[in-house]
Amino acid sequence: VFVSRLCLGAMTFGGAGSVYDAIGGLTQQETDVLVAQSLEANVNFFDTADVYSGGESETMLGKALGNRRKDVLIATKVRGRAAQGANQVGLSRLHILQQVEASLKRLNTDYIDLYQIHGYDSLTPLEETLKTLDNLVRQGKVRYIGCSNLTAWQIMKACGISAQQNLESFVTLQAYYSLAGRDIEREIVPMLKDQKMGLLPWSPLAGGLLTGKFTREKSDPDSRRSKFDFPPVPMEKAFTIVDVLKEIGERQHATVAQGALAWLLHQPSVT
Repeated sequence: VFVSRLCLGAMTFGGAGSVYDAIGGLTQQETDVLVAQSLEANVNFFDTADVYSGGESETMLGKALGNRRKDVLIATKVRGRAAQGANQVGLSRLHILQQVEASLKRLNTDYIDLYQIHGYDSLTPLEETLKTLDNLVRQGKVRYIGCSNLTAWQIMKACGISAQQNLESFVTLQAYYSLAGRDIEREIVPMLKDQKMGLLPWSPLAGGLLTGKFTREKSDPDSRRSKFDFPPVPMEKAFTIVDVLKEIGERQHATVAQGALAWLLHQPSVT
């Protein structure tokens, strides 16, 4: 299965009146434009999650894709709190089976190309989670499974269980990776290479910090980073990186953001 090297993340879709309004708050019309531009640029990979804007992101993405669904690959996630109640969160069989049906309905599709666990659930045995995901693949509701925001030992434990019990195994990890945040290079990247897993970096511009809008001398009060300070970044280090990206950009006639993305696209671990 081949995907474009760039994936359009849908966390900015919807969310008016919530924390996601600060992150994006895009309307359906704005979402339609972004998705159309991505398709025109040969992007065939779209990533969302059941918790983004309380499920609104999935709904808006499904509407924006329309009859182009068959031409693209959709990734979504499960784990976060979907509603009030003790069983409306986590990676239990109960919660996953409830949420996959809800995601399929919102996305207006009968299958999910990449279904990812959105984090680690210390209360649910990995065996239960993996068996449930394996069943979804066998039922045809999910094509491949992946994980997000897990540590190296958690991923290896999951890979071991999958191998031992002949279950579907994670094929990708989605993790924070940018010029301003390279922690995964210590243990996670070598592990991914060893296990032949793909890496999907999230927030490659460090939440807007590597766009050029922020320097030691100025900031953009209307930007997402000013309203939602995430992911955490050592600011002095980040400003030094921006300074260097500006110098490179002046020589290459490129923006700070283009330089940051170009660096990431040239890392051998980013597939």
